[in-house]
Amino acid sequence: MSAPLPVSVTAGPVLLFDGECGLCNRIVRGLLRLDRRGRLSYAPLQSAPAQLFLRQHGLPCEEFESLVFVPDWAHRERSDFLQRTDGAIAALRVCGGVGRVLAAILSIVPRVVRDAGYRLIGRWRYRLFGPWRPRPLRRAEWAQRFLA
Repeated sequence: MSAPLPVSVTAGPVLLFDGECGLCNRIVRGLLRLDRRGRLSYAPLQSAPAQLFLRQHGLPCEEFESLVFVPDWAHRERSDFLQRTDGAIAALRVCGGVGRVLAAILSIVPRVVRDAGYRLIGRWRYRLFGPWRPRPLRRAEWAQRFLA
């Protein structure tokens, strides 16, 4: 049995994403703009909190082919996390407003089709968007929404 995760400094939904992927970081910045209430938090899959989560749930810790949506970080020991397009849709719903509309549109497409598209884009993302080159966030307060 793995060691329990340390007590979190945050609760609520968290999106774990590939912090080295240019496309993934652009999507996170888009979600930051959509989420006017600041309900969604983020952590790169390469970060210590995300690595602990991945190990606890038996998920890959080095090959990052999927984002992971954790509905409540305060209860991250649960296995009710979502991956791939289900996770993206859940993140959009949390953002509300336009995000909720985008989630509804994506939900119409069958999961098997959505996830096939997700995997296809995943194979090409570094070629199309390259690695992420860190740059300042548009708003300083957004930095507080990333787990350390």
